[in-house]
Amino acid sequence: MPKVPKIPKAKNVFKHRRRFIELHDDDNGFSNEQFERPPSEIPYKSIVLAIFLFVVGSTGIIIGALIETGYIQAADWLDRGMPFLILGLILFIPGSYHVYLAWYAWHNTPGYDFGMIPDLD
Repeated sequence: MPKVPKIPKAKNVFKHRRRFIELHDDDNGFSNEQFERPPSEIPYKSIVLAIFLFVVGSTGIIIGALIETGYIQAADWLDRGMPFLILGLILFIPGSYHVYLAWYAWHNTPGYDFGMIPDLD
């Protein structure tokens, strides 16, 4: 009878030790840590942009209102009242909203967080 060669045994790749977290007996499927938000960083660039939009939009609204009401009567400015108002509003609305969010987040008002302000990358 011919001699059968020995085949080496395959290594068990699943033999590694696994680490498990012990669950408590009073586990209801939730942990307090999953509801905690990590502290978010202050988005300085976004806040500076919001302040810029707020100031430029406010200025545009004021200049547009002064032109439309007749306080500025220069001939070069008479046709520019409505564009100043429209552009001022377009800049003012998002700027004022994000300044509002930043103000309340800065003062730690409940329900407001710097994570609510979109970050500029």
